[in-house]
Amino acid sequence: MLNSTLKSAIGRLWDKFWSGGISNPLTAIEQISYLLFMKRLDEMDTKKKQDAEFTGEAYRSLFKGNEKLRWSHFRHMEGGEMLTHVQIKVFPFLKTIGKEESPFAKHMGNAVFIISKPSLLVEAVNIIDEIFEEISKQESEGQGFQDTQGDLYEYLLSEITSAGKLGQFRTPRHIIQLICELVDPKLGDTICDPACGTGGFLLGAYQHIITAYTSKENQKTDENGLTRGHLGDKLTSEKQWTHLKEKTFYGYDMDESMVRIGLMNLMMHGISSPNIEQKDTLSKKYDEDNFYDCIMANPPFKGSIDKGDINESLSLNTSKTELLFINRIIKSLKIGGRAGMIVPDGVLFGSSNAHKQARKMLLNDCELQGVISMPSGVFKPYAGVSTAILIFVKGGETEKVWFYDMQSDGFSLDDKRTKINGGGDLPDIVAKWKKRKDQEENKRNSKFFYVEKKEIEEADFDLSINRYKVTDYEEAIYEDPKVILGKIEALEMEIVAGLNNLKNL
Repeated sequence: MLNSTLKSAIGRLWDKFWSGGISNPLTAIEQISYLLFMKRLDEMDTKKKQDAEFTGEAYRSLFKGNEKLRWSHFRHMEGGEMLTHVQIKVFPFLKTIGKEESPFAKHMGNAVFIISKPSLLVEAVNIIDEIFEEISKQESEGQGFQDTQGDLYEYLLSEITSAGKLGQFRTPRHIIQLICELVDPKLGDTICDPACGTGGFLLGAYQHIITAYTSKENQKTDENGLTRGHLGDKLTSEKQWTHLKEKTFYGYDMDESMVRIGLMNLMMHGISSPNIEQKDTLSKKYDEDNFYDCIMANPPFKGSIDKGDINESLSLNTSKTELLFINRIIKSLKIGGRAGMIVPDGVLFGSSNAHKQARKMLLNDCELQGVISMPSGVFKPYAGVSTAILIFVKGGETEKVWFYDMQSDGFSLDDKRTKINGGGDLPDIVAKWKKRKDQEENKRNSKFFYVEKKEIEEADFDLSINRYKVTDYEEAIYEDPKVILGKIEALEMEIVAGLNNLKNL
């Protein structure tokens, strides 16, 4: 968790960018990412150089012959000189190095450095130095450097509070954590998000695996009532760590700015080589079918794609992205692969042929295990749309579907999304999910219940929870109308008496 000093520093950094004319949070985060990358590159290169000197191994510095391009050099320059130096020398240099060493550098080709005020650059550099000094201080007090550095970037990303043009937006961290608990990604899985945005689901999967390999005494229950562990102390093989960080996580997004932000997010959390690429996974350019063990995603809700661009392997006759992504995820999974995805409620009950066909795919080509209905405020302030989580396994056939009616996610359902006591329904969902196969009672008037596949088919493949949930109505008992009229007359007499008393006064 970030302390008040770090939060204050990040707040000042935002204020400087705002007053410096860069008010779009996405643009500001991207520019801050470039500065963080410059800082990281210098520190990582220095550390590798020191390690090599200690072990006696040979090491060629990334800055060999270009020492003046280091952060530690230009940070001492005067404002105008620093800005010119970074614009003309440092930033172009970043775009040419480390393409093999750093996936972030690989996607720097079209990056543009738009900071144009010397004062903004100087202030930003100073604040970032302050932030890293504070992180180092916390590290000396026992807090993991990587954890704090990752929390720092997550806190920066929390400023993105508006949906993109295609209806894409950040998924709340606790909802990602819930889906990870339900899908249960494991060490050795290939894990993908075909519309990864800032990389939240990939990061959630990484943290879920680390938790599984953290000893019980080092685990704790977080503010959402879910178990978290950061150490991974039971993961002792260097080979396993390398596989986890380099050959486990795969993400795709069509926006290159989002790719850079997603890469930086994962790298700041310690995933050294995430495989995130700029690619539209619904288009003909994508060919990763039957490849992944685990997919978790919150695809764009409002997007559509030109029919001529749609990948031929997708069989749904529609251009709606929320339906095509169901098709894409099923195609991309290996047989037996697991998926958790968020869909708008319309997907669950829409009456078009494409809507019905998508639901048939989930029931017939997969084992649709669960539908968790979420309240409409979960994605505020981005959008007020009602949504649901689908959990399914590719292959086999559905026998019955487990439904859960989430009424609270632990936050207020208005635009402020204030934390409320407890984790809402999240801990209960996880507990009931893990014991669902032993569930003895199946009351349709409770928060959770099973529905047989046959009943869903007879209901035109409707997957909305309200179609099957039974609501208990308490019969209201009213007084006899004559008694009510008598009470009204008595009240009227009291009022008249009161008025007469006032007149006499």
